[in-house]
Amino acid sequence: MLTMTITDVEKVQTAFSEAGLDYDVELKNGRISIVGPSDIVSSEIGILFSRLLANWVYPRRLGRVFDSAGGFILPDSNLTAPDVSFVKAARLRQSPRYFGELVPDLVVEIKSQSDRIKPLVTKVINFITLGATVGILIDPDEETVTVYRPQGEPIILTNGDILTIPELFPGWELPISELWPPIFTEEELQS
Repeated sequence: MLTMTITDVEKVQTAFSEAGLDYDVELKNGRISIVGPSDIVSSEIGILFSRLLANWVYPRRLGRVFDSAGGFILPDSNLTAPDVSFVKAARLRQSPRYFGELVPDLVVEIKSQSDRIKPLVTKVINFITLGATVGILIDPDEETVTVYRPQGEPIILTNGDILTIPELFPGWELPISELWPPIFTEEELQS
């Protein structure tokens, strides 16, 4: 079986782009994976998390926040794009017009309707093993947020809990209930 490289990924991306197709491409252990669009609940959670995090990060010039289109070439030569990621300013003073060639400090994976939890857990743990400070797995079906760190057991947060990541964002707090897409009331629809 052929082992694919970053160059092969770039060729696939170019072919998709020229054909007007919008797919994300990842490279894992020499195999290319094509990732289609996710469901809109997962997408909305991603934008909510990104916005809430970026609103804290950018005014304080702490670093950079990326969405699921931001690819990273990891030390194990894999190319992957977390749903949301963050890199400290000291580690990435300027974003390249290419993939990031480092492990993000924070990685967030959001379970989509078609995802299975186990591969997502493996992906987050791999980021931690490669040097990420914090990994987060958001499961909209269970309304849980699981936080992984290099030391200790994962911490599972639910509605009523508050996510804090003091090692990266001192003072930042995110109530878990703010991650879930709102359900609009009849009164709101009348406004």
